[in-house]
Amino acid sequence: MDKKQHIAIFTTASLPWMTGTAVNPLFRAACLSKDERWDVTLVIPWLSKRDQDYVYPNKITFDTPSEQEIYVRQWLDERIGLKSTFQILFYPGKFSRKMGSIFGVGDITEIIPDEEAEIAVLEEPEHLTWYHHGKRWKVKFRLVVGVVHTNYLEYVRREKNGRMQAFLLKNMNSWVVNIYCHKVIRLSAATQKFPRSVICNVHGVNPKFLEIGRRKKEQQEQLGNKAFRNAAYYIGKMVWNKGYKELLQLLCSHQKELKELEIDLYGSGEDSDQVREAFQKLDLKVQVHPGRDHADIVFHDYKLFLNPSTTDVVCTTTAEALAMGKLVVCANHPSNEFFKQFPNCKMFEDGIGFVEATCKSLAEDPSPLSDAERHKLSWEAATERFLSAAELDIALKNKLPETPNHFISKSFFVLRNLEYASALMHYIGSGLLSSKPDEEQRKELGLATPSTQKVFLIR
Repeated sequence: MDKKQHIAIFTTASLPWMTGTAVNPLFRAACLSKDERWDVTLVIPWLSKRDQDYVYPNKITFDTPSEQEIYVRQWLDERIGLKSTFQILFYPGKFSRKMGSIFGVGDITEIIPDEEAEIAVLEEPEHLTWYHHGKRWKVKFRLVVGVVHTNYLEYVRREKNGRMQAFLLKNMNSWVVNIYCHKVIRLSAATQKFPRSVICNVHGVNPKFLEIGRRKKEQQEQLGNKAFRNAAYYIGKMVWNKGYKELLQLLCSHQKELKELEIDLYGSGEDSDQVREAFQKLDLKVQVHPGRDHADIVFHDYKLFLNPSTTDVVCTTTAEALAMGKLVVCANHPSNEFFKQFPNCKMFEDGIGFVEATCKSLAEDPSPLSDAERHKLSWEAATERFLSAAELDIALKNKLPETPNHFISKSFFVLRNLEYASALMHYIGSGLLSSKPDEEQRKELGLATPSTQKVFLIR
């Protein structure tokens, strides 16, 4: 029997932080591990207690990485109904409050032993490599595939001096991703262009949403138009750039045409008070509620999901709403291209189009999802798309080429090669910016002390 190929999936967040880069790589690891061709390891950040207290909800914290691993596996097993068989490893991470993100500290490539370093999947490759100081990913691993999750440029453009910051960030992203990735998958055209990239939505929905949709389909067959409540909702982290600003402008400009609309907003975040105050000034039936799990029973009977956001790359909540059998109204934007194939998705170009799509949706019932449509939303289909886009099947058939293990020495001898010269420049620069794990994290993760660690020298 042929030896399994090892896939290491590195990501920038972990449960219980309910963000896309915590949930989606977890499902990817679970689905890939079902295939006997792959030996899968999920590599996630380990935070100090101080950062855990700030990042994780409901005062959930862990004393050891093994405690967090148990939590992650239990959460996953409850949703897929199968025991997860992939390995989970942790790298030392620190949370930046200014940037609202977790960054690895030290050389996180060392988490994977050299003899197992075959295929690496970098979930958010730009994020994982901005401050990376250590072995070059394309030297450590024989194939490195980046999956671009976030439209960082759109967020930066909304800040002070946003255009200049976006210009600099765009070039920085292109630089590091070109240095460290052999191939890049962009979830949608809403992300910036990268060398050697393809556009493909390689995400699916949590199976529980498809199960809710299946039950709703049965209710529709029994109850007809009584299966859904004639009301709309939106759910998302309650910060203005997560779609609330666009929704407020649309509702404010068309209050007269939408006077019969009932809409509930669900979310928690740093702008919650401002969002609540602004929407309550509208002459519409709008209620604002704290955030909830999208699978909560409170959402099952809504007929319509409104999502005017254009900052997402592929909106997870839109996919979940479609999986639950709802009608969806969203912007005709590159981030929503994948959803155009579903009859229950209505696109709008402007305010007038938003009103027309919303009123039409309230006047009709959702079409029950076909088996083919359900499959397209599933993680099984997403994994098929991932294997195709990443060309891992080709990598399996054609044995991965051996790659030299000595980054620095090769860089000196191949300075005429722009990529190696760029990699050396980034290595030197990141040495000035990157940090090291503190003593507490070293102890918790069983890392060697600085005096006994390998020194990254010319070899």
